[in-house]
Amino acid sequence: MKEDPLERLEREERERKNNGGLKTVMYILAAVALLLAAALAYVWFQKSSLVKDLNLEKEDLTEQIVALQQDYNNLSSDYEAINSQLDSSREEVSQLVERIKQTDATNRAKMRQYEKELGTLRSIMRNYIVQIDSLNTLNQKLTAEADAARRDAATSRRQNEALNKQVNDLTGQVAAGSVIKARGIILEPYSSADKVTDRSSRVVRMLTTLSLVENDLAPKGPVRVYIVVKDPDGNILTNANSTGFESAGEARTASASREVDYEGKEVELSIYLNDLTDRCVKGVYTVEAYTAQGFLGSAETMLR
Repeated sequence: MKEDPLERLEREERERKNNGGLKTVMYILAAVALLLAAALAYVWFQKSSLVKDLNLEKEDLTEQIVALQQDYNNLSSDYEAINSQLDSSREEVSQLVERIKQTDATNRAKMRQYEKELGTLRSIMRNYIVQIDSLNTLNQKLTAEADAARRDAATSRRQNEALNKQVNDLTGQVAAGSVIKARGIILEPYSSADKVTDRSSRVVRMLTTLSLVENDLAPKGPVRVYIVVKDPDGNILTNANSTGFESAGEARTASASREVDYEGKEVELSIYLNDLTDRCVKGVYTVEAYTAQGFLGSAETMLR
């Protein structure tokens, strides 16, 4: 059947319009595809740039934490309490270094947390430095004060020793000055006729005379004077009244003794050794005089 010319024209017109619309759609789709590709390229570029920046930030943060770790390792003190705290802080820094190495740079929340921890650890380190400096300054001050105190103590000790020596010297001088002394000690042998004799066979007693010299520093009151008479062989002559005594802390045997009242003025006294138990022999006889304070002096006599 032969197609009507009018219908054919209408059909061709419709086909032409349809083809034109399809091309337009294709052009639009192609344009959209280009726009999407450009947008994707832009997003990819932006993301790559952001990841790069985040990695750089992570590297910088890691370097700061490692540097802080080195600072902590170099920090030390002479104080046990601070050293214990430092060890704890060093462990925290070491853990932070390991955590940041294991965390992806794109984890912004973790990175911000690590930055805060870094700031906290830096503040703690500054506090350690302030504490150590303060303690070192205080220690230097205390050391200087201790040195000054030791010097003062040494000076005071030397002054005290010098003062004690001076006091001891003065005390010794006073003690020496207060000792009762004697002069004019004489030993005389007597016969039964009460006459001085130098014949050993006639001697029945011996008389010692002496004077206690004047001394205002000497103690006042009763003073007992002891005599020790020795024969030529050094034997002590005694009788029934002989007794022991102590002079300057040493025990002795007295041949005889006598007590006098001493008031600081010169006192003369005589001490008899009567009723000799042994017959005298020829030779030199010696008498030694004592008080409780010490030795007064001695004298000799010859018997023939």
